[in-house]
Amino acid sequence: MTERLKGTVALVTGASSGIGEATARTLAAQGARVAMVARRVENLEKIAKDIAGQGHTALAIEADVTDQEQVIAAVERTVGDFDRLDIVVNNAGVMLLGPIPGAPTEEWDRMIDINLKGLMYMTHAALPHLLEAAQTSERKAADLVNISSVAGRSANAGAGVYNLTKFGVGAVSEALRQEVSRKGVRVSIIEPGAVATELTEHIRPGIREKAEERWGSMTTLSAHDIADAIEYAVTRPAHVSINELLIRPTEQR
Repeated sequence: MTERLKGTVALVTGASSGIGEATARTLAAQGARVAMVARRVENLEKIAKDIAGQGHTALAIEADVTDQEQVIAAVERTVGDFDRLDIVVNNAGVMLLGPIPGAPTEEWDRMIDINLKGLMYMTHAALPHLLEAAQTSERKAADLVNISSVAGRSANAGAGVYNLTKFGVGAVSEALRQEVSRKGVRVSIIEPGAVATELTEHIRPGIREKAEERWGSMTTLSAHDIADAIEYAVTRPAHVSINELLIRPTEQR
């Protein structure tokens, strides 16, 4: 099979499990050297070892995306080890559902810090390298992929602040697309519906059960379904930019 990303370097946040892990594996299988960023470095190292065992290259980087200095260091480590950066996948995120009245506001802070500020810190640190790659690479393109959600399209009771962060991802992504697309950097938003990952495990008891009941009888998406969509977006010819992909389980309303 042709390695369509041979010669490129990708950085994936939230890569210690779920969509991030599946994306790192998928991009590596396409020939990219992959920097995997997350807080759970033990998981990253196991995944990197497995990827290496399949003849590909992965680098485990421990970093918290809510800390701008750690984000800058992660980008610098990637470029220092691999000499370039062609693809960034902003996948790190958290979904803490619940009604707004009486909510523990630390959950709001956490979602805003990870889902929005973390994404923006990584984007800001990586953009100079993506712009350079777009001008110097054989692909004549670089890619920024931001993981949003169906919650970034439709607001619902019990998800207001999560909606806020994912609507924000869409807004900042579209503004950036208009700013950098003529310079060869493609900005894509991937909007998953219900996916079988650890995301619901962070929801507080009482709210979590309701969310799981809502999706319990549904055949949900897998992390690999989303990684497949990301692979599609970043392997298009330079003149093709996949701006937005909404992906839901067939049964999801």
